[in-house]
Amino acid sequence: MKTINIIAFDVPYPANYGGVIDVFYKIKCFHEKGIKIHLHCYEYGRGEQAELNNYCETVTYYKRKTGIGSQISTLPYIVKSRTSSELKNNLLKNDFPILFEGLHCCFLLNDKAFKGRFKIVRNHNIEHNYYDQLAHVEKNIIKRKYFTIEAKKLKEFEPIIENANLCLTVSNSDLNYFQKKYPDNKFIHIPCFHSNNSVQIKSGKGNYVLYHGNLSIPENIHAAKFIIKKIFDNSNISLKIAGLNPPKDLINLIENSPNIELIQNPSDEKMINLITNAQINLLYTNQATGLKLKLLNVLYNGRHCVVNSKMATETSLIDICLIEDNPNQLKKLIKTTFSTKISEKELEKRKAILLRDYSNENGFQKIIQSLQSF
Repeated sequence: MKTINIIAFDVPYPANYGGVIDVFYKIKCFHEKGIKIHLHCYEYGRGEQAELNNYCETVTYYKRKTGIGSQISTLPYIVKSRTSSELKNNLLKNDFPILFEGLHCCFLLNDKAFKGRFKIVRNHNIEHNYYDQLAHVEKNIIKRKYFTIEAKKLKEFEPIIENANLCLTVSNSDLNYFQKKYPDNKFIHIPCFHSNNSVQIKSGKGNYVLYHGNLSIPENIHAAKFIIKKIFDNSNISLKIAGLNPPKDLINLIENSPNIELIQNPSDEKMINLITNAQINLLYTNQATGLKLKLLNVLYNGRHCVVNSKMATETSLIDICLIEDNPNQLKKLIKTTFSTKISEKELEKRKAILLRDYSNENGFQKIIQSLQSF
C-alpha cells in the first residue's frame, strides 16, 4: 500500500478527543512511513486545519448535514448526516484503498461503484452498545429517546461492514464480538494510535489525584459526579477534575467541595502537566466500550493509575493498573497509594507492555502484514 483514501467522521485536528486522536496519529504514522494520504473529512464546527496539509497529499472537507432532515431517516443520524455525493465522486477519481473511520462514514461501503475497491473499516466501538449505554445514563427524556432510537438504527446498519475486505478493532473484546457475529470477515485488533513514543514517568510523588475527560459527554459527567460524591466526600486528599466544557451543575457541585478543583478546557500542554504531576490518575467509567485512549495516555505519562474494571478491559492493561470497583475499597486504595512512590519494577513492567502491545509502530506493522495476506 503506497497511497490510501481516509474518510474521517470529523476534522482530525486538533487531536483533542478520543476518536480524532486515533485518526490524527494514524495519519501522522502513515505519512512517516511514506504512505501518501488523500484525506476526506466532515467539517461541522472545527474548521479547516492547515496542519493536516503537512501529512496529506490532499485534504477535502465536506459539510455534515446536521438537523432534522438527517434525523427522519431509517439510517442512523451519525451516518445519514455524513452522506455525500461529492465524496463519492472524489473517491471514484482514483483506485486507491479506502479506510472508513468508524461506522459513521460507511454509507458508501455497499455501493456497487466501489465493489472492486479494497475497503477497510476502523471500528471505534460497538456503536449500538455505546448508544444504549448513553441512553442508560441520560436524564433528559428527549435525549434518552434519541440515544435509544439511534442504538436500534445502528444495530440494523452494522451488517454493512460485511462489505469490507478488512476491519480493525480497538479492543480484544470488540474483536471477539465482531468475529462471532461476522465469521466470514477478516478482523484484526489494532489499538488506538496516539501521541506517545516513549513511556515518560516523573520521579517523586505528587500532591493531588486527577480525574480528566471530555466533561460535555454524559459518560464522563456521570463518572465525575460519582467520584465527587462517593469517593472524595469528606476526604482530605486534593482532587483535580480537568476537561472540556463542564455543565453548570457539575461546576456548582465542585464549587461546594473545598478539596476539589476544576480546570476547564485545559490546553494539551496543561493536560500533560496535570497528568505527569499527579500522584494518582483516577479513571472511572460505567461503559466498558472500546479502548479508552485516556487510559493509554495516563499509563504512558502518569504515576499510579487507579481504575475500575470497566475502564481496563484489555488483559495486558489489567496487569499495569490498580483496579477496584467497590467505592469503600476504592477510597482505601487511593489513600494507600497516595503516599507510595511507584517502584522501578512497576515502571519496567509498564514500559515492556505498552511498547510491545500499544505502540503506533506495532499497530502500523500489523495493518501492513494483514494487507499483504490479501
